[in-house]
Amino acid sequence: MEKYKEIERSIIKKYRKEIWSRFVKAIDTYKLIEENDKIMVCISGRKDSFLLAKCIQELIRHGKFPFEAKYVVMNPGYSDANIKKIIENAKITNIPIDIFESDVFEVANKLSPDNPCYMCAKMRRGFLYNKAKELGCNKIALGHHFDDFIETTLLSMFYGSELKTMMPKLHSDNYEGIELIRPLYLIKEADIISWKNFNELDFLNCACKFTEKYHLEEGESKRFEIKELINN
Repeated sequence: MEKYKEIERSIIKKYRKEIWSRFVKAIDTYKLIEENDKIMVCISGRKDSFLLAKCIQELIRHGKFPFEAKYVVMNPGYSDANIKKIIENAKITNIPIDIFESDVFEVANKLSPDNPCYMCAKMRRGFLYNKAKELGCNKIALGHHFDDFIETTLLSMFYGSELKTMMPKLHSDNYEGIELIRPLYLIKEADIISWKNFNELDFLNCACKFTEKYHLEEGESKRFEIKELINN
């Protein structure tokens, strides 16, 4: 059996309860995907986005209604090694990716050299909405998982003095007719890591040039602090 078929089988069989059932439940509960949708699936190179792409592929094959998906990688200024890694993983997982270029890292670092993360995130989102519009997609799918939502809520409370989180579905105010969806909403990160390790897959962790520049360790990030708080 080819490697990608083993990966697909593991989602449906071995991780049916932890991944596939939770994925389908989120789709049904929050009405994330509907008949004749055209979805742009965003692949960052990390484990979450590749799992999302595989789950979308499986839903197209085994779902109750027809819809279309485009698998897109935005290159915000990744190193050649990171782009090569993404292409290799796309071949291994049998995902037909479309890579498009942007200057997000360069511009974000110029505008906010000491802390470009907010600017980077904002610019990336704009590029993705424009790409979705160009492709004629009505939805953009991102790979945020259950842990991301919990961590984001606590981060906003402790460091932003507000109660704010990610939603499973978000209507765009600036791009009419386009929704942002997060189909991994109910899937826990530990199960994604287990799936990755079971299939012996090696994805990017963080390809951010700011992280590379300052050699930041996981323990230095606020999100890692929140992860440790939750674990304790």
